[in-house]
Amino acid sequence: MFAKILALGAVVAAAQAGLLVVHAAPVVHAAPVAHVGYADNYHGHEDYYSHPKYQYSYSVEDPHTGDHKSQHESRDGDVVKGEYSLLQPDGSFRKVEYSADDHNGFNAVVHNSGPSHHVYHSQHHHY
Repeated sequence: MFAKILALGAVVAAAQAGLLVVHAAPVVHAAPVAHVGYADNYHGHEDYYSHPKYQYSYSVEDPHTGDHKSQHESRDGDVVKGEYSLLQPDGSFRKVEYSADDHNGFNAVVHNSGPSHHVYHSQHHHY
């Protein structure tokens, strides 16, 4: 081990005295960048617009949690129409019909019905 340290010290001393010449690796230059030209009929404009059109609906009716709701919506271009309904915690039923377009903006009509008359039984726990 002592011999390795002594040899390393000798190499460092020789390099500092100018007796050992170290050449660095040559500098590598990057290749020139190739530019790809566009066809002559390209005008610099791409149309990413596609006509939006969809329909979807869903509903949930869970007697265990009491969650009752539904929704339906459709879109054709800039015209959106739909409705949703839900059973609120107080037992009332809400239905909302909505539409939106460029001419009329967003419009919603809300219908509320009175609470339904459910009979709730108290739960008795016997331990």
